[in-house]
Amino acid sequence: MADFKPILKRALRRKDGEQGLELWVLEPMPMATFISQPDHRFLSMMTKVIFQAGFVWRVIENKWPDFETVFLGFDTEKMMLLSPEQWEKIGTDKRIVRNMQKIISVPQNATYIDDQSREYGSYAAFLQQWPQEDLIGLYRHLKQAGCRLGGMSGPRILRQMGLDTFMLSTDVVMCLQDAGLDIADQPSNKRDLTKVQDCFNSWRQQTGFSFTRLSRICASSIGQNYAPKAHT
Repeated sequence: MADFKPILKRALRRKDGEQGLELWVLEPMPMATFISQPDHRFLSMMTKVIFQAGFVWRVIENKWPDFETVFLGFDTEKMMLLSPEQWEKIGTDKRIVRNMQKIISVPQNATYIDDQSREYGSYAAFLQQWPQEDLIGLYRHLKQAGCRLGGMSGPRILRQMGLDTFMLSTDVVMCLQDAGLDIADQPSNKRDLTKVQDCFNSWRQQTGFSFTRLSRICASSIGQNYAPKAHT
């Protein structure tokens, strides 16, 4: 498996050293904090990412307090108990983006989260117990068991909630290919994703870095992002 040192060296050079690189890298949330997050926060983030997909992100961000109000704080039990008539009413509420296909993902994902929570105690606990060396399996699970959680949506949700994850952005994929991985520009089949997982597992063992940090360093080492920039 490729050595991570040349990638780190290149990222440091492109970001003007350690201080510049630190503006780009992220770390996952401490697990004690992650595990304390209630189910409704995961449903909220799922819904935000779903609505942001293919839309102007800042519009959704600006409207988000209204989303929280309309969807009753994303309480999973309340979402599962709403009637079809109540959902139709929500679909006409001008305070939110009225995309009914995305709106109906809310009760479906509420049920999905509730199912995992009943088995593991909370949705955070379910995510916490998933083997880190099989993140691609978790991404596959989200796509199959949730609603509209495939593609980049699942990884984005996990990253935003603080779980240790790698993201297959364009720059990260370019970095993996440059390191010698024979994968597609948009890895999606089991063969390519297994190669990606094995590579990140190896790099984590080499460096002791989190998947999140590794992923951000990869993205910083290639592509057009030369100038130092504070992360969000």
